[in-house]
Amino acid sequence: MLTPLDIENKRFSKQMMNGYNVEEVDDFLDEIGADYGKKNRELQEKDKELENLKREVEKYKSLESTLQNTLVMAQSTAEEVKNVAKQQADQLVADAKSSVEREVIDLEQKVTFKKRELDNLQKQFDIYKAKMESLLISQLELIKEVNKDN
Repeated sequence: MLTPLDIENKRFSKQMMNGYNVEEVDDFLDEIGADYGKKNRELQEKDKELENLKREVEKYKSLESTLQNTLVMAQSTAEEVKNVAKQQADQLVADAKSSVEREVIDLEQKVTFKKRELDNLQKQFDIYKAKMESLLISQLELIKEVNKDN
């Protein structure tokens, strides 16, 4: 392969009449042409390789962008799911508290009602007891009178 220095230092022998040796110049030009063709093919191959690498880089950049978008979307979705779950949990807690409060109120009302019933029953029992005492006393008085008469 010729180097730029080879081309610069190339000297052709001069013929007496016509100047440079035509055969030497033709050979040198053939050599330069072959080297130039080889370099041109190598350059085209490198250009194709460069284009392929550029396409690969673009493909990877696109993939990276897609992955970043997917990651952002996944993070956003995860945050949204987390927020929805928190709202649902808060709602469940609020519903449970409300339900418990209603049950407590119902139970307090039932306890109050049962206390009133107990008080009423106690009063009825006291009245019944007083009536029974009165009846027993009157019966005892009758028995005493019957015994006095005998």
